[in-house]
Amino acid sequence: MKRVDHVKASREFIADEKHIEFHDKRLWALRTLRDEAAHGIEEWEQLRSLASGIKEHTLTHLADYLEEFEHNATKNGVIVHWAKDAEEHNRIVHEILDSHGAKTLVKSKSMLTEECGMREYLEPRGIAVVETDLGERIQQLDHQRPAHIVVPAVHKLASDVSRVFAKTLGTDPDNNDVHYLAQAQRDATRPLILNAEAGMTGCNFAVAETGGITVCTNEGNADLSANVPPLHIASIGIEKVIPKLEHLGVFVRMLSRSALGSPITQYTSHFRAPRKGGEMHFVLVDNGRSARLAMDDFWYSLKCIRCGACMNTCPVYRRSSGLSYGGVYSGPIGAIINPTFDLKKYSALPFASTMNGSCTNVCPVKINIHEQIYKWRQIVAEKHELPFVKTQAMKVAGKVLSEPKLYRAAIKAADTAVAKLPRAFIYNPFNAWGKQREVPDAPEQTFRDWYLKNRKAK
Repeated sequence: MKRVDHVKASREFIADEKHIEFHDKRLWALRTLRDEAAHGIEEWEQLRSLASGIKEHTLTHLADYLEEFEHNATKNGVIVHWAKDAEEHNRIVHEILDSHGAKTLVKSKSMLTEECGMREYLEPRGIAVVETDLGERIQQLDHQRPAHIVVPAVHKLASDVSRVFAKTLGTDPDNNDVHYLAQAQRDATRPLILNAEAGMTGCNFAVAETGGITVCTNEGNADLSANVPPLHIASIGIEKVIPKLEHLGVFVRMLSRSALGSPITQYTSHFRAPRKGGEMHFVLVDNGRSARLAMDDFWYSLKCIRCGACMNTCPVYRRSSGLSYGGVYSGPIGAIINPTFDLKKYSALPFASTMNGSCTNVCPVKINIHEQIYKWRQIVAEKHELPFVKTQAMKVAGKVLSEPKLYRAAIKAADTAVAKLPRAFIYNPFNAWGKQREVPDAPEQTFRDWYLKNRKAK
């Protein structure tokens, strides 16, 4: 398995100044809107604590609530399936579609189906999968995975979308008007929805008490995907279950505020039973979640409600884009989720962080994200998955930092060297650090020298 090289992929994004400036400002604007929305609710911190507590209680009684959900969903007329991994999820979905003779599946946004590689599984088997979310559709047509949990194509400018649509939908390549582009996608997708034999949604919350699911969107495409075709399939991660309907109000109040800074999503849709003449299937998916639940340090990540707030605030994500993380999940949440799937492949991601803790501070369910990132760094080192250069550099640093005399000598030598060395010695193609930074001028004296002169003598 090829390792993800986050640094290399980041450089490719950073090289385009227009994109990085737009990406940074757009996501920080979402973070600012989130703060305004949060501060507009006096009990926001109490809601965070309550949401975190509900999730923790549910996860520590997960088997019971999953059984209750299955029982009530079945009682409602839903056909419930269990999938232990991505392969089984995809096989179940294919079997359902094949039994109905379905050749076209229209679906709303679902990170779980991306995680399972469902499109890549179904399309060679003769089933066309059509993303109906605008951002997801853009990414699908451009043969890219989502770059963000909530706004999948946030890294693209209107001119990028125009290029993609001109190539795939036949639009005017010189027209970058966002209304024109959105209308073009709508016109191209609506006939596909009307003629599809099956529809699919993800799931934001699955309520054990009722056996129903809630899907939150801003485009109404989930409603169309679920209600226009006669067959509705919902892919549901087992961590999405919550105990009671009354708990739903807590999470609905927090989800859109955390994600986009809006009071609520435009469409908060509830699906509980198949409509007359239709058929509804729920596929409950584990795919490593039970294993993560057993991890003492990392099970907290299962609280995640996929709002993307941690991504919007992260200075590394904002300046490197989601595609640089090389997985379905990016940003801080990706840095702690992806290694649970494949530590070797994603060993670089825990180091794609400044450890500033902002991700933890904005998380609506109080996941200790930065602490988990730090713990993953320890595990990566213990498992000998660090690059050779970093390993040797840390050994040298450990030696220097552990011996005061050697440390003081190194500091003075470095100050002298930086002042006297030609710039080309520091700022060259072999020193990645110097590409975007200037070495600060050294102070006239170290703190220790100042202390010996001004304090110890007294």
